[in-house]
Order: sequence, then C-alpha cells, then structure tokens
Amino acid sequence: MDKERLLNDLLVMLFNEILDMEQKALITGSFREISINDMHIIHAIGVKESRNMSAVAKSMSVTVGTLTTAINNLVKKGYVARVRSAEDKRVVLLSLTDKGISAYKKHAGFHRQMVQSVMEGFGGEELEVLTRALEKLRRYFKSV
Repeated sequence: MDKERLLNDLLVMLFNEILDMEQKALITGSFREISINDMHIIHAIGVKESRNMSAVAKSMSVTVGTLTTAINNLVKKGYVARVRSAEDKRVVLLSLTDKGISAYKKHAGFHRQMVQSVMEGFGGEELEVLTRALEKLRRYFKSV
C-alpha cells in the first residue's frame, strides 16, 4: 500500500474511532438524550462566563441559524440557559445549567483521559514529533 493511501486510511479510521469511542463513553446514563454534537456545543459554551450565539457558532464553524436549532433542543432538555443581554437586548447569551455543567465535566474528563493515555504511549521526543505533526495537520484542515 502506498503512503498516500495508508495516511488516508489512518486519518479516516482515527477520526471515526475517536468519534465512536466518544459516543460510547459520553452518551450514556443521564446523558443518553443528547448527541455528541450537543456535547460539543456544551463544551463550546463552557463553564466560565456566558457566551453569545455568534461566538459559540464561530468557535464551532457553524452558522448562527444552525446553532439556534441545536440550542433550542438543549434548552428544552435543561442543559443550556438562554438570556438576553442587559446591555443589548438583541444579543442572546448562553450559559450552562447544572445539568449542562455535569455534561461539560464528563466531556472534559473524557478528553483528559484520552490525552493522558496517548501521552503514556510515547517517549519525550516521539511526543514532540507527534505534537508538531498534529499541529501541521490542524493548520492544513483549518486552511481548506
């Protein structure tokens, strides 16, 4: 198998396996009613201060219209609170409810464990090479 095909296969498999692993680890128990995409929206909103719809949409590379549909469902399910800004009533601010914060923490913990497991499998120099390679991949995907 040539290197181009091997790299393609590895990237596709890795992407799919991470999503599958994330689905199995996170969308269970009390979080069974939401999707991985919902979990990523919850993560994008974060646990610090409220964020406006435009900022969350931009961080996820989606339109505000697309985000609105998902936010409506997350509000109904009790994960997200939506409030109008006191300074500008046109601005909608998003924050996580207690249920949303629990989902956020579960998602953050999953990623922390995943990264720690990967790091354990590589030595110092190997980890630096992997990090540089992943940074290059990210820059490429961000540029297309």
